[in-house]
Amino acid sequence: MIGAGYTKECVKIYKIIRKSIVDEGLYRLGVDRFSLLQVHKLDWEAVDSKIKTWLYAVKVAVKTLFYGERLLCDHVFSSSSPAIRESCFVEVVREGALDLFGFPENFAKGKKTLEKMFRTLDIYEAISDLWPDIESIFSFESTAAVRNRAINSLIKLGDAVRTMLADLENSITKDASKISVPGGGVHPLTRYVMNYISFLSDYSGALSDIVADFPMEVPASMPEAYFSSPGPDDGVTSPVSVRLAWLILILLCKLDGKAQFYRDVPLSYLFLANNLRYVVNKVRTSSLKFHLGDEWIEKHDAKVRQYAANYERVGWDRVMSSLPANAAAAMTVPEAAEWFRKFNSAFEEAYRKQSSWVVPDSRLRDEIKISVARKIGPAYRRFYERNRAAVSRQAGSHGIVRYAPDDLENYWSDLFYGPSGGSFSSGSSSRSSVSSSGHGGSSH
Repeated sequence: MIGAGYTKECVKIYKIIRKSIVDEGLYRLGVDRFSLLQVHKLDWEAVDSKIKTWLYAVKVAVKTLFYGERLLCDHVFSSSSPAIRESCFVEVVREGALDLFGFPENFAKGKKTLEKMFRTLDIYEAISDLWPDIESIFSFESTAAVRNRAINSLIKLGDAVRTMLADLENSITKDASKISVPGGGVHPLTRYVMNYISFLSDYSGALSDIVADFPMEVPASMPEAYFSSPGPDDGVTSPVSVRLAWLILILLCKLDGKAQFYRDVPLSYLFLANNLRYVVNKVRTSSLKFHLGDEWIEKHDAKVRQYAANYERVGWDRVMSSLPANAAAAMTVPEAAEWFRKFNSAFEEAYRKQSSWVVPDSRLRDEIKISVARKIGPAYRRFYERNRAAVSRQAGSHGIVRYAPDDLENYWSDLFYGPSGGSFSSGSSSRSSVSSSGHGGSSH
């Protein structure tokens, strides 16, 4: 047709037919033209569904539809002027491409809520990954509007992510809940924040661009011990790693404050141990491990052990001090009987208080139980074996020697499962009554 002098007619027909094909392809992919107002009127479930559709559509549209159209246009008009090739391609794809990249731009301008973070990052990553193709396909000056819209979408999406990161920091810092988790278990804030941050760590590529020039501000409410920002000393160096470590640091600071709501000091230490162990486990089993490193994990694991040691020291100190310094030393029967009474009272008080406490992590639970048993068990066994027979033979000694060493092991085995754990049976005053009440280690 061009050779016969029908260039205008050929170009006109080509544009009409090819544009209808491209438009139909975009329609089949689920690409719609949404205004800013329309996007903002949709509820989150509807928007989320649109985003899922868009994420699939943008890859097919760029890599197949637009790329194929550029190749076809260059081939069909290879013998024509570059101006004709450019004119045909622009007319065919421009409107559809602007609609395609208009959706994320409008989405990014909407209300920023934390639930939108990951979809925002999904869109950012999709455009960022496709940018080399977008730049190549839409290289004409007349398609600069398409490139600019894609770039503007990235800018707006990045701004939205930074806003939501700041909101996340503020939501942790300003969390005002004063409800103590029963038994010193893992706080809901810990679960929420660590799940959120672990998902964030999967977007290191997008976040590295977004947070590179995003300064952190130290909250005024943070105690002095938390003033130093995470850095090389913690094995944390990249901007993304520092940002993620900072969010965890704010959480740990908040948990320190929440521990003070417990009246029992040992329970506050158990709460800190439980929550920090949850944090460390989350880091160890997610992409956070690659951001924070083994050194960070080891440092905070050591702090878990420190909290557990503090719990043992405060929670069982009275029981430990209720045994003579030299448990195997000779003493009179009345002296031995008095030590047995002291131990019974201290042990039963500690056990009753702690029978509803929890340690969700099985490894930490076993570590604490073994440690407590090693501190008290051997000393009590030596004292028991040295004095049990003499005290038991004394008239009126019934109920003084209440626990054999193995009975203590059974009681300890029941600890840290919460209210369903063991408790002292009413009126148990002898070893036989304790054993028959079902507090053996086999109950768990």
